[in-house]
Amino acid sequence: METVKTPLSAPYGSVYCELTSYHFGKPGGPKAYIQAALHADEVPAMLVAQELRKRLQALDAAGKVTGEVILVPAANPIGLAQVINERPFGRFDLSNGINFNRGYPHYFEQLKTRLLGQLGSNAEANVRTIRRHLRELVALWQPTSDATTLKKALLEMAIDADVVLDMHCENEGELHLYVGTALCEIAQPLSKLMGACAVLHTSGAGGEPFDEACSRLWWDLAEHFGPDYPIPSACMAATVELRGEVSVSYELAARDAQAIIGYLHVRGMLDAGAVTVPEHGCAPTPLEGVQRLDAPHAGMLVYLKEVGDKVRAGEVIADLIDPVSGDTTHLKSEVDGVLFTRLSHRYIIRGMNVAKIAGAEPFRSGSLLSL
Repeated sequence: METVKTPLSAPYGSVYCELTSYHFGKPGGPKAYIQAALHADEVPAMLVAQELRKRLQALDAAGKVTGEVILVPAANPIGLAQVINERPFGRFDLSNGINFNRGYPHYFEQLKTRLLGQLGSNAEANVRTIRRHLRELVALWQPTSDATTLKKALLEMAIDADVVLDMHCENEGELHLYVGTALCEIAQPLSKLMGACAVLHTSGAGGEPFDEACSRLWWDLAEHFGPDYPIPSACMAATVELRGEVSVSYELAARDAQAIIGYLHVRGMLDAGAVTVPEHGCAPTPLEGVQRLDAPHAGMLVYLKEVGDKVRAGEVIADLIDPVSGDTTHLKSEVDGVLFTRLSHRYIIRGMNVAKIAGAEPFRSGSLLSL
């Protein structure tokens, strides 16, 4: 294992931050990149990363990491240092209000020009050519802040990987994944091993999140250049939502880490011995089919359904109760699907998102992710 420290702070800054990454195996073979807590205060992801490090160290020492695996156990040291009124605040950069998981470069337009005359009929050769240009493009990125320096450092490690796992968690939730539509099949072993209740897919979620910076360019390029120049979806990038903020236990972290090790085994990055992928798992559903339940007024929130429950259209998910009059509004699902996330607060104001339900039929468009 090699430990790499990457400085993030500009010269003469008032604070100093650095990014730590652990590197296992050796470059040249299949590559996996895994990061935890880009939203810095999402603890379940960081605990899973600790369990992963232990397992990867043991496998590496035994010569069983046959590819290259990069692990970033705390992907946002800038966010880890942000505190408001004694509470960590790691989702947004306090200097400008920008979500740390938004605004990553999508290199499709630059690649369209760069790749003219350089692609052929060999898909593997095309992948190598595209990855070479991607590394060059990321190297040309000129950060203008500590936060964009962080984004560049993360993307430099991930942009040419075969597997990218960006580990997060919800406020309250059951384990679920976000992937590109083109990746649904290759993501199924991961979903089954991790016991995901939902796999939410789209060809473009909006907002330029980290996982799509690594994966979306592949299917965009394939559509642009057409079948004469075969371009596979060479990066299986997924956002992995590890349940809720307080789902922090050694048991869960060990289970999730072992599932990820199993997936890396399936993908040929390491030898973990006998790995059995469960036969059954959830069917992928479109991100465009997710229903948001938003509060029509302020009040006390009483849930009648748990995360992971399957619900039917018309079922009451929660009651919203006026604390003075006692008037009650029944918040109902409008789709058949799975309740995969909900809000931990029990007194809410008008307009707050109360829950999300993964439905099978698309009906939304535009920007599909929360802020």
